[in-house]
Amino acid sequence: MPVNEEVFGKVKEALIDALGVEDDEVTDEATMVGDLGAESIDFLDIVFKLEKAFDISIPRDELFPDDILTNAEYISDGKVTPEGLEKLKERMPFADFTKFETNPLIQDFGNLLTVKDLCKYVELKIS
Repeated sequence: MPVNEEVFGKVKEALIDALGVEDDEVTDEATMVGDLGAESIDFLDIVFKLEKAFDISIPRDELFPDDILTNAEYISDGKVTPEGLEKLKERMPFADFTKFETNPLIQDFGNLLTVKDLCKYVELKIS
């Protein structure tokens, strides 16, 4: 499903402002961490900018499921278990887990979220 152009424009603006990236770097498929270089401190700024731009509230655990990723019940040998993946999918219905599921290493979770996923999240919040 294509993302809403207005939502994409505002998300893109927030990312350019928060991360200091170039306009052409912010594409649908760009990953927040791997491609755009977002670090944990940047996500606070991004969340603030999105809340302001869309007049929404973004609870931390909706975008950053640390409680799942640090729970021994959902982690085994540095990987997210099938039960953990199900919990993540419930919490983050806007994210595409297809690639992550093939090798669900916790250390790679930061590369899961794409610009498109962030746009889908915002669309869910404003609908």
